[in-house]
Amino acid sequence: MKRVIIIRYGELFLKGKNRGFFEGKFEANLQNALKDVAHKFVKQSGRYLIENFAEEETEFIVEKLKKVFGLHTLSVAYETSSDLESIFEAAKLLLKPSGTFKVESHRGDKRYPLTSPEISRKIGGMILDYSKGSLSVDVHNPSFSIRVDIRENGKALVFGEFIEGANGMPVGTAGKGLLLLSGGIDSPVAGHMMAKRGMIVECLHFHSYPYTNMQAKEKVVDLAKILSEYTVGTTLYTVSVTHIQEAIHEKCKPELMITLLRRFMYRIAERHSLHIGAQCIITGESLGQVASQTIEGVTSSNSVVEKLPVLRPLIGFDKNEIIDRSVKMGAYETSILPFEDCCTVFLPDFPATRPKMKDILFEEGKLDVEALIEEAFASIEKIEI
Repeated sequence: MKRVIIIRYGELFLKGKNRGFFEGKFEANLQNALKDVAHKFVKQSGRYLIENFAEEETEFIVEKLKKVFGLHTLSVAYETSSDLESIFEAAKLLLKPSGTFKVESHRGDKRYPLTSPEISRKIGGMILDYSKGSLSVDVHNPSFSIRVDIRENGKALVFGEFIEGANGMPVGTAGKGLLLLSGGIDSPVAGHMMAKRGMIVECLHFHSYPYTNMQAKEKVVDLAKILSEYTVGTTLYTVSVTHIQEAIHEKCKPELMITLLRRFMYRIAERHSLHIGAQCIITGESLGQVASQTIEGVTSSNSVVEKLPVLRPLIGFDKNEIIDRSVKMGAYETSILPFEDCCTVFLPDFPATRPKMKDILFEEGKLDVEALIEEAFASIEKIEI
């Protein structure tokens, strides 16, 4: 008898002739998640087993696996011989001192001499005899369950619970996107959601040093590290827009500061996306959440992007929904650290919420757009996460 971890995938079952491609990415991502842990990886029909790991590493492995997209559920189990005595010995290790229980059995090997209900009844009877009255059966609402899975290789897997995984599709199966990563709550969640659909996510951060300090940059690096636990690593690019903000502040109407800055950001993001082979731009915008995220503001930003789609996975979410996702992915406490980002520099008292395109173009005409963009590209820094 040995301890193993069962991995089950979800949506991959829906794939047809190209299922092997998705499985290959999933397997590679699982292996990457456990690259620092000694283990053996075993592929079975419709599932995987992690074997030969140190027992004290169990919790660490489970936490790593829970962040791999494509994984539906996992279970910490005992693998043993499929005879009833061996199954019962494994089940004893999962019993609670008291309460109600239920035995659920699945017979993958149809040659096994007992049916699934018969296995459950026999193991349940052995547990009742062993517990001497401290446990009782409740098939409708038990306080815990013992699950038995008879495999085709003459082994049985005995476990207690299904642990929810990240679900979604394996990262690397849906192209590559460039996430505009700020220091706030929203953008890491947006990146997480696109990675969940199988997209490779790289990050672009705009900063306004020296108006913003190095702690603000360190915060973004930390957010990229948190996101990278789900994205099988990432690359963070940082670019200075200080000179752009200074030029807008000097020459343009203050109420259009944010609108004009965002147009520069989107131009830079598209050009950089094309340079690194990204196929879309990803943002954390939510309609109506702040002054620049009205439909007019979104239209203004979109109008400068010529070749790529802009994906806004949070566009219909309210703030509490976004916060809940941020907490669940482990980014919230970092996101709320009080370090300013570039959008707070030269912030007008009354930013335009419904800017007119003719006004935007008139003010933008006061700037040397191409020269400012070229200067921004000269400041790009690449950080491998």
